[in-house]
Amino acid sequence: MYALLDKIEKPEDVKKLTVRELTELASEIRHFIIDTVSQNGGHLAPNLGTVELTLALYSVFQFPKDKLVWDVGHQAYTHKILTGRKKAFSTLRKKGGITGFPNRFESPYDAFGVGHASTSISAALGMAIARDMKGEHNQVIAVIGDGALTGGESFEALNNAGDLGKKLIVILNDNEMSIDANVGAMSEYLSRIRMAPQYTRAKRDMGNLLMSIPHIGDKVYRTASHLKDGVRSALVPGSLFEEMGFHYVGPIDGHNIGLLEEVLQRAKEMEGPVLIHIHTIKGKGYIPAEKAPEKFHGVGCFDPSTGKSAPKANKAPSYTSVFSQALIELAKDRPDILAITAAMPSGTGLKAFGKVYPDRFFDVGIAEEHAMTLAAGAAAAGMHPVIALYSTFAQRAYDQLIHDVCLQNLPVTLCLDRAGLVGEDGPTHHGVFDLSYLRQMPHMCVMAPKDEEELRHMLATAIDIKGPSAVRYPRGCGLGVELTDSFEKLPIGKAEILQDEGDIAFLAVGTMVEKAKEAAAILAGEGIKAAVVNMRFIKPLDTELISRYAGEKKLLITAEENMLAGGFGSALAEYLEDNGLSVPLLRFGLPDRFIEQGTRKELFELCGLQPEQMAEKVRERLAVLRQYRGIEE
Repeated sequence: MYALLDKIEKPEDVKKLTVRELTELASEIRHFIIDTVSQNGGHLAPNLGTVELTLALYSVFQFPKDKLVWDVGHQAYTHKILTGRKKAFSTLRKKGGITGFPNRFESPYDAFGVGHASTSISAALGMAIARDMKGEHNQVIAVIGDGALTGGESFEALNNAGDLGKKLIVILNDNEMSIDANVGAMSEYLSRIRMAPQYTRAKRDMGNLLMSIPHIGDKVYRTASHLKDGVRSALVPGSLFEEMGFHYVGPIDGHNIGLLEEVLQRAKEMEGPVLIHIHTIKGKGYIPAEKAPEKFHGVGCFDPSTGKSAPKANKAPSYTSVFSQALIELAKDRPDILAITAAMPSGTGLKAFGKVYPDRFFDVGIAEEHAMTLAAGAAAAGMHPVIALYSTFAQRAYDQLIHDVCLQNLPVTLCLDRAGLVGEDGPTHHGVFDLSYLRQMPHMCVMAPKDEEELRHMLATAIDIKGPSAVRYPRGCGLGVELTDSFEKLPIGKAEILQDEGDIAFLAVGTMVEKAKEAAAILAGEGIKAAVVNMRFIKPLDTELISRYAGEKKLLITAEENMLAGGFGSALAEYLEDNGLSVPLLRFGLPDRFIEQGTRKELFELCGLQPEQMAEKVRERLAVLRQYRGIEE
């Protein structure tokens, strides 16, 4: 089916091809990627943009002896295809298949595991340091996108690398987009560089001219080199990378394989850190993705002939869209509300808010730490910021949340989208730690809605709190419950009893409330009656209800879509122990390991969180308790 791709069995096969053959291979790889992603979902547009770059890298370097570090990993599909995973590519993002990101446990060619932005230069510099200390001589290459370059860690790494002067190649893949359009001064700086190729030509021509002078040319060239900063400043608005200690090359066409090979070969021979600035087209070679790269950044299944997504069976609105609309409605009567996100206006639903309230919406780029302290500053000055982040990315602002928000007891509302198991993106993207770390923080109020209607009420409750609060909700569609036009302020720390019967009680939070109801229904069919409580608040706990149930019930059962370690169940266990309340406790949640990729249904089964599995575990525990404690049938 693929004349050239079918012949590629190992990376060395790429080196045997001519530039013309590599160009043909790039086209075949694009079709191969589109075919797979249309069936499995995945990150399409960014991967289509880096096919030629990847082929050039494998044509010039000796991987895995040389080390290649991809930032985020949204661009690494071609890399996976070339490194022995072509036949397994059909399993991309499926349970038990190959992951959507570089993974050190999957292949020796994956030099570093990634999934969050702005880490590649730091990791690559660490590898370069280790190489030099061990007396080795391999090359280390980091590939980072212009979106990831908005993250502060990338600049910390650039600064350190330039200061150390280690041999390191950084490839800046500039496609003018991350997920949504890039924002900030760095994006504008790169745009100006792209528009000023005359600098590179002028520097080259000047050097050739001086070196051509007989006898004294090289001396004149060295003497005149100190003038380069003035020439550069006159021709290019800024010289950031060279000022940081890098040899800067570019911008060059990131789809010209012959040129890429030539530049990469030259970079191998240069001393010290080199930054190669390439310009690529996100979605290259697939017209729907080129026209709408933000839509095709991360996609589900779609028809490759049209680019149209497969119809969704569930017509209920997503939690994201419900949050978005609710915040717009609440902001109408609250001029102090600001909305902040970190390069995810579409993914978090804040793009709609920005259209209605453009002066009250701030996209800070991939800079969660800055977003959190920015919010703290705004709150200290009398505003009420709402920060919308994916749960997995909010982990990056842990210190700022403690030190800048909670310590000062500032009114900042943190809205955590994609909380819990997110499915096929796997362990780098599961948002399963937030309940554990949020409830540690003094002054913090933590909520999780049982459905999309309750999300509206929790958001209204959160922005009414005079201190820090967090609302976490899952990826995807809601339950389809009716949405009202009003908002209800929930009593802080009070649970909702959904049914109150029997000798056992399910105390559940968020998405696990519905599963607890189903498990209770299964047990009820067997004559085992159970209370079901929507706890609503992970912090503060409804201690009055817990104390009452500890005296009335023979077994308490907690359920959460979060790590068991330190989560809601741990909070309840601590309260029981600290207050001398003796009642058996069964906790459902995620085990002490990183959970793999797969559909949400598959992962819930893997973690024993499906209603049938929960009911079976309750039966087993009741059998033990009846044996030792004499619980009546």
